[in-house]
Amino acid sequence: MTDTIAVLMPGDMGHATGAVLIQHGHDVITCLDGRSDHTKELAASAGFRDVGTLDAIVSEADLVLSILPPAAALGQATDVAGAMDRTGAKPVYVDCNAISPMTTRDIAAVIEAAGAPYIDAGIIGLAPGHGPGPRFYVSGADTGPMQALDGKGFVVKTIGSEPGPASGIKMCYAGLTKGTFTLQTAVLLAAEAQGLTADLREEFEFSQGPTLAAMESRIPKIPADSERWIGEMEEVAKTFAEQGVTPGYHEGAAAIFRILAQTPFAAETRATLDPNRTMEETVRAAAKFLEKP
Repeated sequence: MTDTIAVLMPGDMGHATGAVLIQHGHDVITCLDGRSDHTKELAASAGFRDVGTLDAIVSEADLVLSILPPAAALGQATDVAGAMDRTGAKPVYVDCNAISPMTTRDIAAVIEAAGAPYIDAGIIGLAPGHGPGPRFYVSGADTGPMQALDGKGFVVKTIGSEPGPASGIKMCYAGLTKGTFTLQTAVLLAAEAQGLTADLREEFEFSQGPTLAAMESRIPKIPADSERWIGEMEEVAKTFAEQGVTPGYHEGAAAIFRILAQTPFAAETRATLDPNRTMEETVRAAAKFLEKP
């Protein structure tokens, strides 16, 4: 049994994943040195044990789950590999981040060079604690350590025998979901810049009712996640480009998230965002950061 599991940089998804693993009898550890107060609060609320350093993480953990902003994934893996070299400990390393197959292969090379097993994972769905939980798609030479966690607050599905497929399915999924969010936001920004917000809304009410309702629910929440989603869209663009599909859609999505990340609302978290803020208020604030040619 994988008794001790490390979760690196436990944010919304990471702390919820750790919480359900604790509920199923696992000892969940982390390293909070240099982390934000919000991250520390999340880890404490879930019952994580802070062991202080990455050296302690790799020495104690049977399995290390990296769940963090995609732009930090390779750097974090490099730091963990360094800890493995210093301590001689070789726990299984699972990258669960929203990264391209190319990036996951780069991370696999770093971890395997340190002598540790590597599993590629892609998370799809809401954090554990909501319904049946998310799906952890996994790929690699031996996904058994992750399969052993199936049903413990989330579903684990193996879809390949080498790193790449798990990240690939996450990229395709995020390309649709977050790509759609940003397309809708871009349309509203263009309307706002032309003074057409009210007119476009009237047309949407007439012909796009379900879509408008979804936009009103989702768009005010996006700024809170916008900064970390920039890197995710860049990873989607890399994935598409490698397959001969235009990366332009998701390079544009990253640009929209950069605009949203400049708004005051980007300082919110999912726990502190204003539930009464409207879609129009969100777009109006973001439109101030448009740069016209």
